[in-house]
Amino acid sequence: MQLLTALIFGGALIPQPGVTLRYHAAIELIRSSKVPPSASHSDLALQESQWTATLHIPRKKSMSLHSPTYSFTIRLNYPDEPGKLGQITTTIGKSEGFIGAIDIVSVHEGRITRDLTINAIDVEQRQLITDQVKKVEGVQVINVSDRVFLLHLGGKIEVTAKTPLKTRDDLSMVYTPGVARVCESIAKNADASFDLTIRKNTVAVVTDGTAVLGLGNIGPRAALPVMEGKAMLFKEFGNVDAFPICLDTQNVDEIVNTVLYLAPTFGGINLEDISAPRCIEIERRLKKKLDIPVFHDDQHGTAIVVLAGLKNSLKVVQKQLGEVRIVISGAGAAGIAITKLLLAAGGQDVVVCDRAGAIYAGREKNMNPEKAWLAENSNPEQKKGSLSETLLGADVFIGVSAAGLLSKSDTEQMSPDAIVFALANPDPEIRPEDISPNVRVMATGRSDYPNQINNVLCFPGLFRGLLDVRAREVNQEMKLAVADAIASVINENEIHADYIIPSVFDRRVAKVVAEAVVATAFETGVARCKETD
Repeated sequence: MQLLTALIFGGALIPQPGVTLRYHAAIELIRSSKVPPSASHSDLALQESQWTATLHIPRKKSMSLHSPTYSFTIRLNYPDEPGKLGQITTTIGKSEGFIGAIDIVSVHEGRITRDLTINAIDVEQRQLITDQVKKVEGVQVINVSDRVFLLHLGGKIEVTAKTPLKTRDDLSMVYTPGVARVCESIAKNADASFDLTIRKNTVAVVTDGTAVLGLGNIGPRAALPVMEGKAMLFKEFGNVDAFPICLDTQNVDEIVNTVLYLAPTFGGINLEDISAPRCIEIERRLKKKLDIPVFHDDQHGTAIVVLAGLKNSLKVVQKQLGEVRIVISGAGAAGIAITKLLLAAGGQDVVVCDRAGAIYAGREKNMNPEKAWLAENSNPEQKKGSLSETLLGADVFIGVSAAGLLSKSDTEQMSPDAIVFALANPDPEIRPEDISPNVRVMATGRSDYPNQINNVLCFPGLFRGLLDVRAREVNQEMKLAVADAIASVINENEIHADYIIPSVFDRRVAKVVAEAVVATAFETGVARCKETD
């Protein structure tokens, strides 16, 4: 159980960053003498369940939604007198704001200026908190800053030089005339570009902005902040230099041709947030024409991490992949890629559902070529009906579809020790607090629940390995090897229902993934480098 650590400031309880606790509940606890006002920091380390049970306050779904996503800093000026800060923090607590930090800005002529950093549920709650604080006598709100927008000012990435440029000698080597000899060397041997340019360690993150997060078709400019974030993840976790390429076209031919024209600059192409089924065709055509790896992360990254998590989940419930019945909700790019990888890994009974229900051979409604492939290669028992009907007796549910699609009654009809991966973002098909008791393992795509299925476990290490061996492509063998590598980070004796996938901050992950890619690239003959290089 998570420990809640708190500090008393003027009668109000202030959780430390990352802690979830309702403030007015804590204040009432103090007032009722359950915890003396003079309690030390260590005295106030209590289990979350103890707080809740003592106060008879039921857990609310909103408690799990407070996060830095809606974090803001409010600068206040107020009389420097005893109890005033307590009034302010109590007001924030009653408005269900979570205070992460309190900093003094200045003290002048009997008044004090402080910055309070607060996590809210949404923009509306942020406004509510601000309005309530304004009502506290003597308090002046100087400004309110959205921390997420502040972080994005001017963008999140930049280009920096790797070598100093201080003297004429430096200039003559990095630019003309010295650079001419390097150009001539590459002109004679194109592969030398991998050694002598940024191509050795650079990936293009390409999007057209048609399927960005849960926002849909918001266009290339609005997609740029996401692609910048992706580039940061590449660098932080894989030491890969990635650059956003946001294309102002949704024409498949134009996207393919543009990437082909840009390819000589890069060692790999990461396709991102391109709507289905176009993304499948774009990737297929680029893989056919390019001799560098092309990887659509929304398809294959998701599939790889799902397989890794499922492998460890099956160990928890002591079942085998080839023996369980798996129901997948969502027949888009991710659902199709997950199905193909599960079948390649040894899955036998996989049923995919879309809005029209189970996909089966001979179905005519709401079909396309990709779904036709699913109809021929999955659902061996040719099950028909709705998602709810298909779940009867299923061992595993994997959702890559829409929020709230699954009910508690749906999970109740699954098999004992069921596994549920509800991966719709930002809100899952069903919340962990709503599942039935027969569900043994639960995973989501969110960071505020256990078992986060996150693609960052895959793509940084994957491209690290691809670039290290100058791989020509990403093949199925690599995907299977990477899933095994991610799963193996958790030791057999550590696997638990709430720990079936490593943390995104586990630095072992990218290393073992890169090693798996390198080994598989040599085994399958797609590495340009020799093993002795």
